[in-house]
Amino acid sequence: MAETERSIFSRIIAGEIPADVVYDSERLIAFRDIAPKAPVHLLVVPKTEEYRDVAELAAGDPELLAELVATAKHLAEEHSDGDFRLIFNTGAGAGQTVFHVHAHVMSANDRGHSLQEGTLDQL
Repeated sequence: MAETERSIFSRIIAGEIPADVVYDSERLIAFRDIAPKAPVHLLVVPKTEEYRDVAELAAGDPELLAELVATAKHLAEEHSDGDFRLIFNTGAGAGQTVFHVHAHVMSANDRGHSLQEGTLDQL
């Protein structure tokens, strides 16, 4: 992949762009979204540039996808009450703007509050 084609996530992983990192492992990184749509809005990103979207990840490395989902669950437990929404946008028509697979982990951080259907229309 040419230098000019690297995604913003690849640049965050490389330490070229700062991010509020909340989790970092050998294969995944998670950080706070810079334009949150919920009280807790984290992005969980595989460190590989190999997969553009969740469908490619599921076909190419289902174990990494399972690790990503388990990490999302752990982060929701750590940053809120454990209830969370896990969103993958796949394709430009579905709102994907960064073509490096990633998951949005979203939750209300206060116990007793929730994310209502229809509240995250512009994700």
